[in-house]
Parts: sequence; C-alpha cells; structure tokens
Amino acid sequence: MFPGVLNKFKKCIRENRYIVTLHGEEEMDEDELSIFDVERAILTGTIIERQKGSEQQEWKYVVRGQTIDGSIIAIVAKLSPTPNKMVIITVYRDE
Repeated sequence: MFPGVLNKFKKCIRENRYIVTLHGEEEMDEDELSIFDVERAILTGTIIERQKGSEQQEWKYVVRGQTIDGSIIAIVAKLSPTPNKMVIITVYRDE
C-alpha cells in the first residue's frame, strides 16, 4: 500500500532526513528499541494503514517491519510540511 509514500520514507531514512517526536523517543525507550531498529523496520517494512490525524487533518502512515534482531514493530510516521522530511510520531512492538 502507498508505495510512493513508502519510497519517500525510505529515502528520508537513507539520507538522515527525519525527526523523532518526544513521544516516539519515550515509546522506543519503553520497548527497549534503538533508532537503528526503527530505521531497519522502515527500510524493510510495508505500510499497513493510513490514518487521518484528528487535529491537523494530516495523513499519517503505519509502517510494519523488522528490527535488527528480527522482531516486528510498527512505526507511525508522516511526511513533514518541511520539504523532504519525515516525522516519526510513535513506535511500538507489533507481535
């Protein structure tokens, strides 16, 4: 689903053009995940859902992929209004 968006996400990861929200960092810490796990999950993952944000009315996407150790996580991310940037909103284990 949404191959164009997924390709943009992957390009942002490869070019280090992304930010992680404070909420995303807290969830990564809680689930003992590193930024490398998140990067790998996006690079190996697929978009499984598109959601409309309730406040900003922006599209956000759920990417499901594998961490470095092979476990499955989901990342909720969106394309930033700043050109060519991705925002990682939250991360959670999806097993």
